[in-house]
Amino acid sequence: MGLFDSIAGQVLGSLTQTAQAGGEQHAGLLEAVGGLVNNPQTGGLAGLISAFEEKGLGGVVASWVGTGENLPISAEQLQSVLGNEQVQEIAQKLGFSPEQLSGHLAQLLPQVIDHLTPGGAVPEGGVTGGALGNVLGLLQEVAR
Repeated sequence: MGLFDSIAGQVLGSLTQTAQAGGEQHAGLLEAVGGLVNNPQTGGLAGLISAFEEKGLGGVVASWVGTGENLPISAEQLQSVLGNEQVQEIAQKLGFSPEQLSGHLAQLLPQVIDHLTPGGAVPEGGVTGGALGNVLGLLQEVAR
């Protein structure tokens, strides 16, 4: 977990520099990521991965699930996958601009998906609340 701690620290450290409301936005951002990967209405993690594939970003998301290096994603690419309406809704709720939110999610989401799929595959039956809680809890601890 040392590498994950380091990566999470870098990602959340960059959020600290740009966040307007500090800890509340961090917690809200982590909650939003949790909602994206565990939303039963969109098919959870598997549905989110399918959305990336449908937008032509299957290779990018496959790198996050796989065991190799994670490919980067731009804020614009992420926004195209999630949709402007969803990004605007989350951004407004958290006090970010849609561009800021997309940028933060572009840094954070690959790491979360990578750590939710440690064996290089989406877990059978989706992501359990415990597994997601462990990853998000670790991110919160690193942020402190």
